[in-house]
Parts: sequence; structure tokens; C-alpha cells
Amino acid sequence: MHALQLDGRAPMRTIGRVLGVSENTAARRYQRLRTAGVLRVTGAVSGGEAGYTTWTLRLRTTPDAGAAVADALADRPDVSWVHLLSGGTEISCTVHAPDTTGRDDLLLHKLPRASRVTAVSAHELLHTFALPDGWRGVRCLSPGQVEQLRPPPPRGSLPPAPEDQPLPDALAHDGRASYTALARATGWSDSAVRRRMDVLRRHGTLTYHLDVSPAGLGFRSETRLWLTVSPAHLAEAGEALASHPETSFAVATTGTTNLTAMVNCRDGGDLYRYLTGRVAGIRGVQTLESAPVIRTVKRAGTPLRRPAGRP
Repeated sequence: MHALQLDGRAPMRTIGRVLGVSENTAARRYQRLRTAGVLRVTGAVSGGEAGYTTWTLRLRTTPDAGAAVADALADRPDVSWVHLLSGGTEISCTVHAPDTTGRDDLLLHKLPRASRVTAVSAHELLHTFALPDGWRGVRCLSPGQVEQLRPPPPRGSLPPAPEDQPLPDALAHDGRASYTALARATGWSDSAVRRRMDVLRRHGTLTYHLDVSPAGLGFRSETRLWLTVSPAHLAEAGEALASHPETSFAVATTGTTNLTAMVNCRDGGDLYRYLTGRVAGIRGVQTLESAPVIRTVKRAGTPLRRPAGRP
């Protein structure tokens, strides 16, 4: 997992060599974890390169509507990280708005007119302290191993072209799909796919993310936090929160709660100790709200399959 977190497209031959196992062993372990729904690799266009603004939304719905509204949001290509929270009447999600028109359509028209959505609050992301694909909870490799796997830093800048869109759409399903599979999905040749992926990645336009299920690793208490922090301590508080291995997401936002986070703990007792210990010790924190994740509908890629037998 740590190897794939560093480079989601790293060849299994390279991963096996760095980890001291055979290529076949590395491939089997990856396939086993992917089939079990513990992880997958997804590809996406970098929001910064595409000029997107990012918002985190918090919605409340009527008791009968939470799952349906969450599923509808997850079906939108501009929405990711959709979580059903608390008793199933609250939803959090992230919106990547390429322009004000798409943002306003969702925030000012579609959601307010949805009769079963009772409240919406939208917070623009101002600064990122931690992102899910860099979660410290899976880090275990030595500095030397990390150095062998980390891809070179991006060179220059290259905004995506409209004709590139079929490629990230296909990679959202499977970031490790073969060039042949991507060629079928895009209608391009294998060589064209390979060349364009190389160019976009070299410029930091195309990025790969390790999409991990914390519950699949034994972290059964996944919890969303909203904190109000005094402005003088906001940067310090965000950096402190991001340094915790429990934290998979931490950003400064607009709004009355100006620091939002997602944390992964083993159980409720572990969460209690974490909140009353390390979080309580962060300077400048004035208020704290928390809501447990009931179901994750979508993470970085396409919507997740609902577990068999679940409503």
C-alpha cells in the first residue's frame, strides 16, 4: 500500500524488487486487496492544473432521503468523497468546480430545490494540510525504499486539453488499467495512450491516488471533524492535525468552522482518547463537531459498489 501511495502506476516488477518479493507475489497481493475492496488506484486530472476551485459541502436531509441524495451526488463527475454521516441524515462531499456556472448550478439551484434537502453549507477550501492519498496510516517503508519508488517531480505546467477527458474518465475506474484497456476505452491507439499519459504525468496534470478503505484495515471508526480555530493559530492547528497518523484529510476552509478533517480510529474508545488527548491539546481550537461515517458512497474515483445484502 505504501508503495502504491508513492506511485500508483509503479510496475509490479519494481514494487516487488523494492519490497524483496517476486513480481508475481506483489501482483497477487494487490489483486487480492483490490478484489476485497480494501484498495484501488485511480487516476485524475490535477484540480490545480485544471484551474478548479474546490468546496466541501455539508448537507442535511429528511430521514428517508439521505442514501438517495448521496447516491445522486456520487453520480456527478464534479463530486467526490461522498460520505453518509451520523444517523443517515447528513452528507459530506467535495465539489470540484471548473467554473462558477457549474458551482452555482449545484449550490444555488439544484440542491436548494431538492425538497428532501433541509440544509446546505458550502465551504471553499483555502489551504490543504493533508489529503487521503497521503494518509500516514499506511506508511511503513524505509527512506531508501521510498526514494526508489517516488516518481520524479513534475516539470513545468500543462493544462489538460478537452480531447484528453476520455483518459481520466477511464482511469477513474482503474488507475492501473493496461494501455490496451485504456486504448479500448478512449478509442486511441496503445502508443497514443502511452505517450499522452507520459506527457500529462510529467507535467503534473495527471495524478494517481491510492484509494483505501480504512475499515478494511481495521479502522472501523471513520469520523468527520469540523473545528473552529482562532485565525492566529489556524496554520499551526492544521499542521498539527495533519501530523497525526489518524488524520487522512485536513483543510482550512471558509465559514464559521474553518478547519475540516477526516480521522480514522480503531473504534469508539480509540476515537475518544484521540479527541480528548491530542486534538484537545492543539492550541487555538475553540469548538469541535464530529460525525461518524455510516457509509462511504464515493472516494476519489467512480462510485463504490454497495456491499451485497446492504440496503
